[in-house]
Amino acid sequence: MNLLRLALASLGAFLAYMVIGGLAFGLIPSLKAEFLKYPAIYRDQQGQASHMPLGMAGMLVSILALAVLYALVYQGGSGLVEGLRFGALVGVFFSGSFVIHNYANLNIGGKITVQQGIAYFVEWVVVGLVIGLIYKPLGGR
Repeated sequence: MNLLRLALASLGAFLAYMVIGGLAFGLIPSLKAEFLKYPAIYRDQQGQASHMPLGMAGMLVSILALAVLYALVYQGGSGLVEGLRFGALVGVFFSGSFVIHNYANLNIGGKITVQQGIAYFVEWVVVGLVIGLIYKPLGGR
């Protein structure tokens, strides 16, 4: 495994995750409005901000784990194609293990579930894409 490229891919994907997440809330105001409908479940803006460093650290570690998984399953194709494929698989996994799981366990509506599913799927596809574009194995396959 190319450790420098793993680190760079993780950092690049983390930045992309943060940008896409920020854009989703900025460009889709109804998403933010849906979260505000559930104050007993989701923290308010001040509460989120105070916990943001921990959340960011958790995402960086998680994305590093994804970059390692990408390196392990990389099949030697185009970084663009491999990254999109990997990101789509992560997006599907995340949709089932987080979005739909939360809908089943939390007292939230279908609208926020669908919006989260779309937003997070796109976010994870972009994360996979960035990892695929940056990561190169040793020997440059």
